[in-house]
Amino acid sequence: MTEITDVAYRPGLNAPIGMDVIDFAELRARAQRRGIDLAGPQRPDFHHLIHVHADAEALSHVVDFTEHVVPSGGWLWVRPGQVHQYGELTRSRGTIVIWRPGFVTVDPAPPDTPVLPGAAAREAVDLALRHLLSDYADLGSMTLEAHNRALRRLLDVLLLRLAHAGEVPPVRNPADGPFERFRAAVERDFTRTRRVADYAAELGYSTRTLTRATSSATGRSAKSYLDARIVLEARRLLVHTDQPSADIARHLGFTSSGDFSKFFRKHDGRSPLAFRAQARGTRTPGRCG
Repeated sequence: MTEITDVAYRPGLNAPIGMDVIDFAELRARAQRRGIDLAGPQRPDFHHLIHVHADAEALSHVVDFTEHVVPSGGWLWVRPGQVHQYGELTRSRGTIVIWRPGFVTVDPAPPDTPVLPGAAAREAVDLALRHLLSDYADLGSMTLEAHNRALRRLLDVLLLRLAHAGEVPPVRNPADGPFERFRAAVERDFTRTRRVADYAAELGYSTRTLTRATSSATGRSAKSYLDARIVLEARRLLVHTDQPSADIARHLGFTSSGDFSKFFRKHDGRSPLAFRAQARGTRTPGRCG
């Protein structure tokens, strides 16, 4: 069993404030210097935009228990707080753009799967990346403040190009709209309350408004979205730590391990310890927690 490694944002010395660009070789070198196992579970507090070069081998990548294959020329966006694991980086080549939350004004909703731009979109996406990389390397021609402003705008263009690289343009949600505010509140408080009404009261919306906004953005109700976030954190802790079910229950705000087990079984179909055993490939204990 490998514990989750929390990874803080630590850019290169010459990187602009809030954003950095590295290739796979530099990522391996930085991980070695920091003692991070890239094949093990990591939880960064910053964004990763992973791009596999068009003439390189595909890259396997696991994000929150889902294994993806980023194809040649493809992209994968990993959000802050997601637990992810790299495949064999030495067999592929690519570029990774990393940035702190808030570096760009509005983050388009990232896709849940790798993106391979079609022929019509590929040229525009490649051009946006080249422009970003060119300005990133051109540190001395402007003041640091102007350089950062330019990079924010260029990264925003790249993200928007990628967001529209599929056949159906994604729905944009205003950064200060009901769903984005609800999502941020859930990330902050999901271990404190599992009631949508509490979030609605805190944010100044009705539960109906939050449900309608969440359904429009994700295709699920506000309650379903909230429950899924709790189940995801429970799975992370069950697989990547040896904490007893009772300790995980307390961390997630449940009054008893029995309530937690009932909640988890309702959404996963297994008890917490049965899920842990299956995910790790071990025998299920005789008594489930």
